[in-house]
Order: sequence, then C-alpha cells, then structure tokens
Amino acid sequence: MPKVLIVYYSRSGNTHKMAQLVEEGVSTTGCEVANQSVEETQVEDLLQADAVILGSPTYYGTMAAEIKQLLDESVKFHGKLQGKVGGAFSSSANTGGGNETTVLDMLKALLIHGMIVPGSAKGDHYGPVAIGAPDERAAKECRRMGKIVGDLTNRLFGG
Repeated sequence: MPKVLIVYYSRSGNTHKMAQLVEEGVSTTGCEVANQSVEETQVEDLLQADAVILGSPTYYGTMAAEIKQLLDESVKFHGKLQGKVGGAFSSSANTGGGNETTVLDMLKALLIHGMIVPGSAKGDHYGPVAIGAPDERAAKECRRMGKIVGDLTNRLFGG
C-alpha cells in the first residue's frame, strides 16, 4: 500500500486543521497516511514515503522556518526523492498575505528534489490556501488536493 506523509507546522492550529482535512482526502484513496507535525518528523521520514505533502503558515510571504529547516536538511538526500509525489498547502492571516508564494516556495523545493507535483484545474491550482481557520471552501480544497495526491500516488506506486 503506498504511503503518503503529511508534514506541517502550526502555531495557531489553523495549518494543523488543514493537515487533517488533507488527510481526509488522502484517506479516500486507500493510501496509508501519516499526518505529523514537523517537530515529530525526522528528515529520514521523507525517504519512507511515496508522497510528501507539506503545510505551513505564511510568514513574511514564505514558509515557516521549521519547514524550511526540514527542507534544508533534506539536501543530504538530493536525488533520492526523485519520482515521489509532492504537494503543499498554506494558511495566512489575511487576503494577499502570501499564501500562494508560500505554497510555490515549498513546491519549488520538492521539484528540485525531482518530485512529481500535480496541480488542479479547479479551485486552488497550486495547493490549498486558507485565510485564518479553514472555511468550507478551503476545507473542500484540502480534501481535493489530498485525493489528487493519493490517486496519483496509487497510480505510480501500485495502490
């Protein structure tokens, strides 16, 4: 059974709520899913997953330092994440707060690792975003992205 790892940082709880909603979407695909905070995550955990989804609040237009640190540590595995599936999501305090730049910064790191990152033709194209706590729109986008990543992971890794 393919494994999807969701790693998030959340200070206020909003990004954690998004991670739970992404997990709901992944769970509908039959993939094994691990949902854990970045504080619980070892960089080696990235090697054990077939897909990695990162979640971060937006701080000054980019990801939290805790997520960036995990990505910085992942450099020692450069080339070993090639072909895995990736995704990202973010929350911010207000509209225009940098959600999309945060998602894109995380996706750029996954792409540099050679990971496969699916977009969405509907809704939040790059990955789910929320302003504060996820509302019904954001919840739907989180579940959709989780399902998209889970479905692709199954197709690539035999679900």
